Amino acid sequence: MRPLRRSSAARASRLFRLRNRREDPRPGPGQPTRPEDGPDAPQHSPGQRVRSLLSRRSVAGQVFLLQLAVVVLLVVVTVVALVLQARHQGTESARDEMLIAGEAFANAPGVVEALDGPDPTAALQPRTEAARKRSGIDNIVVSTPAGIRLTHRDPGLIGKHVIGPYKEAARGKSFTEIVKDPVGLAVYAAVPVFRPDGSVAGIVYPEVAVTNVNETVEEQLPMLFGAAGGALVLAGGGSALVSRRLRRQTGGLGPAEMTRMYEHHDAVLHAVREGVLIIGGDGRLLLANDEARRLLDLPEDAEQQPVTDLDLAPGIGELLAGGRTVTDEVYLAGDRLLAVNVRSVDRPGGPPGSVATLRDTTELRALAGRAEMARERLQLLYDAGVRVGTTLDVVRTAEELAQMAVPRFADVVTVELLEPVLRGEEPDGASTAMRRTAMVGLEGDQLLHPVGELIPFVPTPAAAGFTHGHAALEPDLGASDGWRAQAPERAQKILDHGFHSWVAVPLWARGVVLGVANFWRRGASPPFEEDDKSFAEELAARAAVCIDNARRYTREHTLAVTLQRSLLPHALPEQSALDVAQRYLPAQAGVGGDWFDVIPLPGARVALVVGDVVGHGLHAAATMGRLRTAVHNFSALDLPPDELLTRVDELVATIDAGEATDADGMGITGATCLYAIYDPAGGVCTIARAGHLGPALVHPDGAVTFPDVPVSPPLGLGAGLPIETATLQLPADSRLVLFTNGLIGNRDRDLDTGLALLRGVLADHPGRAPEETCDAVIEALLPERPGDDIALLVARTRLLDPDHVADWDVPVDPAAVSRVRAEATRQLATWGLEESAFGTELIVSELVTNAIRYGTSPIRLRLLRDTDNLICEVSDASSTSPHLRRAATTDEGGRGLFLVAQYARRWGTRYTPQGKVIWTEQSLHDTATEPDATADELLDQWTDEEW
Repeated sequence: MRPLRRSSAARASRLFRLRNRREDPRPGPGQPTRPEDGPDAPQHSPGQRVRSLLSRRSVAGQVFLLQLAVVVLLVVVTVVALVLQARHQGTESARDEMLIAGEAFANAPGVVEALDGPDPTAALQPRTEAARKRSGIDNIVVSTPAGIRLTHRDPGLIGKHVIGPYKEAARGKSFTEIVKDPVGLAVYAAVPVFRPDGSVAGIVYPEVAVTNVNETVEEQLPMLFGAAGGALVLAGGGSALVSRRLRRQTGGLGPAEMTRMYEHHDAVLHAVREGVLIIGGDGRLLLANDEARRLLDLPEDAEQQPVTDLDLAPGIGELLAGGRTVTDEVYLAGDRLLAVNVRSVDRPGGPPGSVATLRDTTELRALAGRAEMARERLQLLYDAGVRVGTTLDVVRTAEELAQMAVPRFADVVTVELLEPVLRGEEPDGASTAMRRTAMVGLEGDQLLHPVGELIPFVPTPAAAGFTHGHAALEPDLGASDGWRAQAPERAQKILDHGFHSWVAVPLWARGVVLGVANFWRRGASPPFEEDDKSFAEELAARAAVCIDNARRYTREHTLAVTLQRSLLPHALPEQSALDVAQRYLPAQAGVGGDWFDVIPLPGARVALVVGDVVGHGLHAAATMGRLRTAVHNFSALDLPPDELLTRVDELVATIDAGEATDADGMGITGATCLYAIYDPAGGVCTIARAGHLGPALVHPDGAVTFPDVPVSPPLGLGAGLPIETATLQLPADSRLVLFTNGLIGNRDRDLDTGLALLRGVLADHPGRAPEETCDAVIEALLPERPGDDIALLVARTRLLDPDHVADWDVPVDPAAVSRVRAEATRQLATWGLEESAFGTELIVSELVTNAIRYGTSPIRLRLLRDTDNLICEVSDASSTSPHLRRAATTDEGGRGLFLVAQYARRWGTRYTPQGKVIWTEQSLHDTATEPDATADELLDQWTDEEW
């Protein structure tokens, strides 16, 4: 909202203060007396300042003189009015006194008798003179009813006719009159004298001169003029004070300027497009401009009424009457939204009350609503960019799109994808059938096709537009028939359940349609509009890119997983030395380079291998395959663990050096490996590791240890350093656990914590089989979303029965060959292997003979009966090894080793620190077959090379 313009409120407040004349004009400390003296006043030259000051003083002097003249005039008029009033009151008082004096004399004893006597003048003249002198009256005249004077202060006028009216008195009515007589202008009264019978015996005229009446008034004139002078002084001083106060209050403005300012304020007050209300301290409305009357529908006589009695909109009347300071509080008045501001003017010296301004924000609120909707749409697009595509999974990405749009944009959202997209393949456009992948906003109802159902789209205008990337909008589903063609019966159910608007947007990426997103609205939600269609296209476009990325990742991930699975063992080989279980789990983000292997070795021994190539993807999987192949090849040479890892380290270094010259070459740095050989004949396990984690060992009693196996640098970083080995003596039923770092370490826990968890799981139920141990370890340590591969091998040890092992020391004497051969035959009979006696005799005879002829003592023969194999080993202290070669026809010897190869399933040489071992392996279950060629033919082709 735009802030309230303070000019209207300020002007209304100033006008309010000017009307009440109660604002304190005294400036505060440090404040200028007038606005033009303040720091923000415009700068003028000294002459201009003087002229301005003189002009203002002249105006102020003229105002003061005018006020003083008015005061003087008022005092003079007042004094004259007082004098005239005093004289009038004196005259009226004289009239009353004359009537009283006349009544008193007329009713005095003896007056009637004197009037009816023979000489009224002689009887009454002395009495009137005495009464006149005592009362201070100027004259008392007594006349007959005919108006002839009987008494007078001037005896010369006795007997003459009175001057002035008297006839009313002769008829018995008293009155007063002002007349001109010989004594001058006088006030007299005519009072009849009644006889006892009610007839008028005469008339008494008391009179006093007007000049004597005014003497009292003239005596009061000095005091009256003094009071007038004092009043004049006080009035002048008060006028001066008032004038000074007005000058301060108006800033030196003259009447014309004040009038012009008032007119301007009044014009502005009624012209502004904001309502202005002035409320007094008693809650009455003092002033309302035209805009306020319009906004609040105020009656004509609203001013001077309490605001609570004006039938205002709810809340506004209480707000205005309370005088609470508010800023832009919005109230509903009819169909208008009013922003109300209230400010108090009850400051020290100021009038009590408040000023309120009103602003119609209806259109502004509508505009703000559209802006808010645009902001929400931008926020939704931003959130979609953050939350859609968090995983490189096609289905999950479609679900995230639907979850993001409900309920912020639509009530129900469904997403359908083409079948090839779900498999990670490129859409070929051959089929328009799509599988519903996600649906949000509708549960427990089969109005729409359920998730997982394949939907064949019929050729409708909307479906035809999908192939070209055009969205379809149906703002009123009830009035449209095109969308019904897809499923008429289901469409009617959709309408019956309140669905009224629909937008379908193809998921278009790289010029290919991947699927379609459907947005539905129902119930009280407003129908979709063109702006909503554009927004849906933008939202779907962003989601389509994420779905396409997930599709391509799915394809690459599938290829990598396929490659990795092909490089890992499909099944564990059969052997009798160990009971082995394995688990391999690829990382959530993609395949890695972890691998494991179980390799049977001669002499019933088994090699256990666990390795790890840092990184993910095809390169890591391919590198893992290369290393696994190398380990297999070196294992065929029957090398000890340290020598085998040394050769693998040299191979990796050679590969890295070769690929370093290629700009696109990627080395194998970061590979680790653990290689262990277990011999069941003595329960001895020899272990070596290159940068890999050591094994865990579970003893038969349940104790878990982590044997101290010397660690060497990772493969390719050995730099020619020797690799050390550790030899462990393992009792039967021990469990050797080999694993990669993905099992125990991740972003949420370190290696020490992982090892502690592993120890706890292995120590629990020590009698579990290897398969059960693998399940327990994976369940306890597998993170929710593995960030690295996990390889796990659990091997339970077995020992060969001592009765299945026979060995003999062979003296260096050719005659000992027959004795050793006979002892071997007897041992085979003891084992019940008579059917293998012929071949075994031939093998023992040939190997012992060669050892005596070409080897070095001590010579030793050992027969091992395994579950499936019969193993013959002849060891001596020399390091020379026989090998097959083609024998010429004329050669006398060299064909014995060929015969050994024919009767043994396999044979070879194993080097030891004390020399070598020549071994052969015969199957106990395979029946012997005759060679394709005759023995002579075979012997003609091969011969032995001397050791």
